Amino acid sequence: MADQHVELADYDPAWADRFAGQRVVVEGLLRPWLSRPVEHIGSTSVPGLRAKPLIDMLAPVGSLREARAALPVLADAGWVFWPEDPCAHYRLWLLRPRPEARTHHLHVIEAEHPHAKALLAFRDALRADAGLRGEYASLKERLAREHRDNRNAYTNAKAAFVERTLRRAGIDPPSRDLLPE
Repeated sequence: MADQHVELADYDPAWADRFAGQRVVVEGLLRPWLSRPVEHIGSTSVPGLRAKPLIDMLAPVGSLREARAALPVLADAGWVFWPEDPCAHYRLWLLRPRPEARTHHLHVIEAEHPHAKALLAFRDALRADAGLRGEYASLKERLAREHRDNRNAYTNAKAAFVERTLRRAGIDPPSRDLLPE
């Protein structure tokens, strides 16, 4: 899959609007499979945090197996599915509009799956703790410089911080599959 460079931008309040606009669309497309509302996750969901300027969304479904039927519906709406995702055993991962110019990521995960819970807990921990947010911001800046041309290496390198944060929040971190670098 073609890719963009890792570049962080200052927090933009418009990110919440970009999420809200796609949330309505995605909830309409996934209505038969959703078990809860679509959530804004990732760094763009944390006010004040620098981030890659793309919106991560969590679509909590009742059954991942049944939600696979939504892939053609999502494709017709401009979502690109990543069939080689090493995490495909617990999620469907899509982006839009195209890999080299992304604006949104969509994580379709069963609502009660540990990874869905971990994504929300990590977001909430960052929102609640300015010190933790600052520590994460520093790590992201360093990793963005070190892995400017490799998004997956950038993501993989954040894993230890995410695990520590989840443990501090009382969440047992689910095992993580590294992305291909």
